[in-house]
Amino acid sequence: MKSQRFLERLFRCVCYPMPEYSAQALDSLRAPLETGEIVVARANAHVRYPARFQLVAAMNPCRCGLGGGGKGACGKAPRCQRDYQNRISGPMFDRIDLTVETPPVTAADMALPPPAEGTAEASARVRAARAMQEDRLRAAGIDPDTARDQAVNARASGETLDRFATPDDAGRALLMRAGAAGGLTARGWTRTLRLARTIADLDGCDGVLRRHIAEALVYRRTTVGPQGDFEHQPLRPEAPAY
Repeated sequence: MKSQRFLERLFRCVCYPMPEYSAQALDSLRAPLETGEIVVARANAHVRYPARFQLVAAMNPCRCGLGGGGKGACGKAPRCQRDYQNRISGPMFDRIDLTVETPPVTAADMALPPPAEGTAEASARVRAARAMQEDRLRAAGIDPDTARDQAVNARASGETLDRFATPDDAGRALLMRAGAAGGLTARGWTRTLRLARTIADLDGCDGVLRRHIAEALVYRRTTVGPQGDFEHQPLRPEAPAY
C-alpha cells in the first residue's frame, strides 16, 4: 500500500540529460507512458500499480554540448551528434508528444524585452482549455467512468478520440501526407490527434483545423528536418486490388 500511494503521487519524471541514462532505464518507461501502469511480474503473481506521470526530458545536441553549428562548434559533428542522440531508441522518441529544439541564447536575445505572454497568462489559457475538455465530455453525455479515465486529451482513445479529435478535410489530408511520407507510426497518428485537439482547445476552437494538425506535426521529432517536407510530397499510390 505504501508503494501504491507513492506511485499515485509520482506524476512527473524529469530526465536530464536524457542520453546519459542507460537505454534499459529509458525503455523501462515505455510501457508506463503507454498504459499508465507499472506491472511487477513474479513467478506466481502479477501486481499492477498506477503510474500515470508526465515525462519532462532535456538533452544537449552532443556530449560536449556545443553542437554542430556556430562559434565553438563541436569538432566531431555531425557524427558526435548522431551517435549521442541515437542512444535514445525510436520507440521511446515515438512516445514523446512535444519535441522543441532550443538554440543557444545570444547577447541579442538577452537584450530583448520580456515576452508578451507570461506564466500567469499561459496558466489562464491552460485552465480555460481544461474547462473546455470537461464541458465537452459533460455535454456529450459520456458515462462517468469513461469521462474520469479520459478527462484530459492525452488519455483520449477509441470512440472519444474519433468523436472530438477528427480534423477537417484539409487537416486530415495533411495528416495522411505525413503518414504516407513515413513520418508517422500508428502510435504517432493517435498522439498527433490528441495534441492537435489540445492545441485547438488552447486556440478556443470547437473543431480541429488544418493549422492545429500542422502545429502538432511540427512537434513530432520524426517529421522535423530536411526530410520532413511532407506537405509538398505526393501521396503514395494505393496498391492495386487483385
